[in-house]
Amino acid sequence: MKIILATHNDKKLEEIRFLFVDTDIEFTSLKELGLNEEIEENGKTFKENAYIKASYIHNLYKLPVISDDSGLEVHALNNEPGIYSARYANGNYDLAMDKIIKRLEGKDDRSADFNCSICFIDEEDNVYYFERKCYGEIGYEKAEGRAFGYDPIFYYQGKSFATLSLSEKNKISHRGLAFKDFYDFIIKKYKK
Repeated sequence: MKIILATHNDKKLEEIRFLFVDTDIEFTSLKELGLNEEIEENGKTFKENAYIKASYIHNLYKLPVISDDSGLEVHALNNEPGIYSARYANGNYDLAMDKIIKRLEGKDDRSADFNCSICFIDEEDNVYYFERKCYGEIGYEKAEGRAFGYDPIFYYQGKSFATLSLSEKNKISHRGLAFKDFYDFIIKKYKK
């Protein structure tokens, strides 16, 4: 089965393919389809943005599409950057992480969560959602390791996401858990 993953992000594609490595589900990215257009995410929630991307691509290609909108919410910063996570500090994650660390100086509350909302539209135009969160805290500096988004400053049980292997991260992360829910759904749906 072929599913379009509505992203241009190679690291996100790598994480999703890793989750489905033992299945016959093939994920194709927008970059692989030659679609370089950025889809405007003007929703007010992660769920709305996931739907906007999925429906746009589904209408274009008439194939099953999955899209996620994910982001970091820092509680002491009024849940910023939230749905603007990718655009925060003009999309430069290093600058964005520095900005968050600076804004948290002197604050006791360093709690944060990563959100993931997935929208899947199947070949019959049915729409399904899968949503998960991962709760942690913001570190005092960026950790060395796998630099993907805000992973270097997000700590879960004392470990930065940047220091985790893909396998470790997928077991606990917002995206890993949401895609695991999707995995369970899609395997059941197509193994009738």
